[in-house]
Amino acid sequence: MDTKGRLIAGSHNRNEFVLINADEVGRVTSVKELSGQICQICGDEIEVTVDGEPFVACNECAFPVCRPCYEYERREGNQACPQCKTRYKRIKGSPRVDGDDEEDEFDDLDHEFDYDGTPRHISEAALAARLGRANNYNASCLNTPAEVDPAALNSEIPLLTYGQEDDTISADKHALIVPPFMGRGKKIHPVPYSDSSMSLPPRPMDPKKDLAVYGYGTVAWKERMEDWKKKQNDKLQVVKHGGGKGGDNDGDELDDPDLPKMDEGRQPLSRKLPISSSRLSPYRLSILVRLAVLGLFFHYRITHPVNDAYVLWLLSIICEIWFAVSWIFDQFPKWCPIRRETYLDRLSLRYEKEGKPSGLAPVDIFVSTVDPMKEPPLITANTVLSILAVDYPVDKVSCYVSDDGAAMLTFEALSETSEFARKWVPFCKKFNIEPRAPEWYFSLKVDYLKNKVHPSFVRERRAMKRDYEEFKVRINGLVATAQKVPEDGWTMQDGTPWPGNLVRDHPGMIQVFLGNDGVHDIEGNVLPRLIYVSREKRPGFDHHKKAGAMNALMRVSAVISNAPYMLNVDCDHYINNSKALREAMCFMMDPTSGKKICYVQFPQRFDGIDRHDRYSNRNVVFFDINMKGLDGIQGPIYVGTGCVFRRQSLYGYDAPKKTKPPGKTCNCWPKWCCCCFGSRKKHKKGKTTKDSKKKTKSKEASPQIHALENIEEGIEGIDSEKASLMPQIKLEKKFGQSPVFIASTLLEDGGIPPGATSASLLKEAIHVISCGYEDKTEWGKEIGWIYGSVTEDILTGFKMHCHGWRSVYCMPNRPAFKGSAPINLSDRLHQVLRWALGSVEIFFSRHCPIWYGYGCGLKPLERFSYINSVVYPLTSIPLIIYCALPAVCLLTGKFIVPEISNYASILFMALFIMIGVTSVIEMQWGGVTIDDWWRNEQFWVIGGASSHLFALFQGLLKVLAGVNTSFTVTSKAADDGEFSELYLFKWTSLLIPPMTLLILNIIGVIVGVSDAINNGYDSWGPLFGRLFFALWVIVHLYPFLKGVMGRQNNVPTIIIVWSILLASICSLLWVRLNPFTARGGLNLEVCGLDCD
Repeated sequence: MDTKGRLIAGSHNRNEFVLINADEVGRVTSVKELSGQICQICGDEIEVTVDGEPFVACNECAFPVCRPCYEYERREGNQACPQCKTRYKRIKGSPRVDGDDEEDEFDDLDHEFDYDGTPRHISEAALAARLGRANNYNASCLNTPAEVDPAALNSEIPLLTYGQEDDTISADKHALIVPPFMGRGKKIHPVPYSDSSMSLPPRPMDPKKDLAVYGYGTVAWKERMEDWKKKQNDKLQVVKHGGGKGGDNDGDELDDPDLPKMDEGRQPLSRKLPISSSRLSPYRLSILVRLAVLGLFFHYRITHPVNDAYVLWLLSIICEIWFAVSWIFDQFPKWCPIRRETYLDRLSLRYEKEGKPSGLAPVDIFVSTVDPMKEPPLITANTVLSILAVDYPVDKVSCYVSDDGAAMLTFEALSETSEFARKWVPFCKKFNIEPRAPEWYFSLKVDYLKNKVHPSFVRERRAMKRDYEEFKVRINGLVATAQKVPEDGWTMQDGTPWPGNLVRDHPGMIQVFLGNDGVHDIEGNVLPRLIYVSREKRPGFDHHKKAGAMNALMRVSAVISNAPYMLNVDCDHYINNSKALREAMCFMMDPTSGKKICYVQFPQRFDGIDRHDRYSNRNVVFFDINMKGLDGIQGPIYVGTGCVFRRQSLYGYDAPKKTKPPGKTCNCWPKWCCCCFGSRKKHKKGKTTKDSKKKTKSKEASPQIHALENIEEGIEGIDSEKASLMPQIKLEKKFGQSPVFIASTLLEDGGIPPGATSASLLKEAIHVISCGYEDKTEWGKEIGWIYGSVTEDILTGFKMHCHGWRSVYCMPNRPAFKGSAPINLSDRLHQVLRWALGSVEIFFSRHCPIWYGYGCGLKPLERFSYINSVVYPLTSIPLIIYCALPAVCLLTGKFIVPEISNYASILFMALFIMIGVTSVIEMQWGGVTIDDWWRNEQFWVIGGASSHLFALFQGLLKVLAGVNTSFTVTSKAADDGEFSELYLFKWTSLLIPPMTLLILNIIGVIVGVSDAINNGYDSWGPLFGRLFFALWVIVHLYPFLKGVMGRQNNVPTIIIVWSILLASICSLLWVRLNPFTARGGLNLEVCGLDCD
């Protein structure tokens, strides 16, 4: 897209479209500057022919007329030029009309009666109706199949047999079946397709020419057949790559899809690696044994109540039952864990043949950012640089950066990043360095000379590091300048006001920094496309936060590049493995299993976390255990970043279904003697009819190609004119009123239909990011990122799994992505609060997995996982009650368990042993250390007692009272030394509940031990269970205590304050609960010591 390096700003609703020239004098430019010659009849742009020349209708005066107006004038008008009145001659590629018989200058059999040039398929016709024929046709209407003459369509249109595509019919025999009632409707506007009812003069056959020219009897046809047979015989001699010495393989031998699978390039691109049975069988057995022990445990607990502490006993029973149910939802989705392995060499053999263009699919990469003050531009720049330097064909990578805060700081930082990328990208690819984010590459504490034999490497590395330091100085300078906003707002270099000065009221903005505008790197190579996007925002519109920004990126990328696959990353997640896209393509482009995969999820890995990871920022248990278990069912859940999507799966389509082979029939006996008596066949036929009716009444957008009778079904009382518009109306209700975007959704393999111009695409790009585009559509409901929760990732993945898609979990040896995590306690709790609040919103919505999506493609164990991811914030209430029970028991002298018998002791010991055995086996097959597992257990208690509780109350307020809550964007970096932010203390209300539990249990321990000392040895036995219970809570809250204490080197003031407060509370409670002197007189308490 050639924008001449200028920022595009505009608003579709306000009919604004502005080109801001940042290099020259600021001025408003019309769209015509980007276009070619203009038709003097309709005002549209004149197309360019295959030869690169503009279309010329009149050879006498060259009066500018576009091809549709030229053909319409010849067909319906006086067939003369409006300026010189010379009769139009037939131009090659145009249909014949009356009076052309004497013109026999050339043979053009392909376009003899073709009234629309050479459209590839229906979507290109729609694009042409929008871009090139706006004045002759209804711009908001696609040319429906009712207007298409089957004889005039190109052979690339698939055969539509009432909604079903027949793959057995060859491409040269494809046709379009049109029901007879569709051809009788009158046309609203003149269309370029031929009408079957229009009488056309027959062209006489030339007797001088050989009749075999028109058939299959030519010599050329026979030679092609012989070449084809020879080629097929040669393919049988293909040997496996590397299987023998001196084996020569021609590159053309891999072109045929029917090639035998003895060639390595035709082998599967990935495989499953199941967990060994020596680990998996004991693991499953331990789960079943633990389940049985739990049943016996609850039987004992329920049948042995504590009469003198009935309330405490009842609360403990309710909490324990809830914990058991939560464990079941968490445990059973891990029943079939698997690992996967990819073969990058096979991917290259299949899709990257020497001397031919790469066959790898294009990928659009989305980077989202909001506030550059909380998400530093330097980190965003490193993420973008790692994307531009990825090991993938440069012409198939497009990077879109969404600036949802419309910050000029982000815009200027991207401008600097695009300039530095001209040096950084060739350096990365020349020396094959990892990682390709400069900040992290230059901070590696390794010997960078290892395995580097290039003599110029040391010199160029030093020069590149010097250039990067200068780049950092410029970025930091921009950040320092942006600290103080001018009163009149920001202005660009040419004096033009920045369109995003009003953050909540600004037009949409698009800037193409790199791509097809002639910008190359310092070695003259093409760079990937880099595009800045800031969607339009206006007061009174709900913009849906990150989910709305991702949907805007999805639409604008479909208009500009339309890659069939998309990768989304957060601004702080850089590509750590340059082959990450190839890893994903090993699953997506696998011809056997790739068609049903909706996304490939990579695990999240983090930099800058301390060695102990006291707040479980790495979340290793979830990514290395839970996600492997889900991969063995229907695939992992979507976690919001580091995920490669299939674009079609986000459009709300169902996953392709496998056609089962016909069932075996019994031919050995007569029909009347067969045991089934034909009943099975009749039942099957009736079931098929019933299913087809149900499918027709359900989701109308599931198939990508709509049959004509399905479009007409259920609509009565409308004339044929409206009937011809129904396909477009349905698509507009689903995707919005952009025919260009609708046309892109019909292209399963992506790409932009030919005939699109820069000016038209820019107008459509501004249109699809306008704030009102999604009104009265299915965006956020069935299409794209789903709205209704701040954790749009869980909801979006859940909807795709409900459509029958499956996902894949890819864990390469070198982590694909790495990011920054909030490492201090307050930021970590706010992050967990946001996740939990999103789960609560889903729980109270119609998309709750407890009651949504039955009868679709979601598997039961996958549903268990989604239920667990939604209901876990509800565990906060039982958890807080259960953590407060030990302190209450120690202060009152009561306990939740009666006097323990031998049977009860065995049950308790068996339960603890099975918990330990299950956890140890999980750590073994998951590759998780015991330290990571213990940190996860600790933070489960900390987060459950703080963030989850607040999320539950905020979610209830939002649902019941309509009170909206905003979440805080967590900080992404620390500048004051390594791990300096770890010890930074920030007071927040989230700290109150766990602090209260900690103080209560410490006081309880002190009171209990003091009471046991006073009462003698007999009181130590009952005290043991209470002390163990309280110490269990204190040990789990120990990381929280360290976070509250602040820095590790000196004692902060808050510790002194809490120590004084704690001592005062203990003293007052002791005086109140257990005085030596009774209130009624001089009676003293009996001494527990035996002085004799």
